[in-house]
Amino acid sequence: MTEKELIDQGYRKYSGETIDIFFNGSVCIHSGVCVRGLHDVFDTNRRPWILADNAPADEVAALIDSCPSGALKYIRKDK
Repeated sequence: MTEKELIDQGYRKYSGETIDIFFNGSVCIHSGVCVRGLHDVFDTNRRPWILADNAPADEVAALIDSCPSGALKYIRKDK
């Protein structure tokens, strides 16, 4: 999926050096997989709550792939 397609579907972009993270709050089921899995990247007590560069891109991608709702998507910039 392209960045434009994600934005058009209501995802918000959080840019990083090697990976961009996209989040759609209307899709999120609040399972907490992201916050429990990579708290340095996903912290709801911080603004912005997603900091894409706070973990290696491979770890971020693996966690996003485990998101049960599809509220999180990513685009790799390093591959």
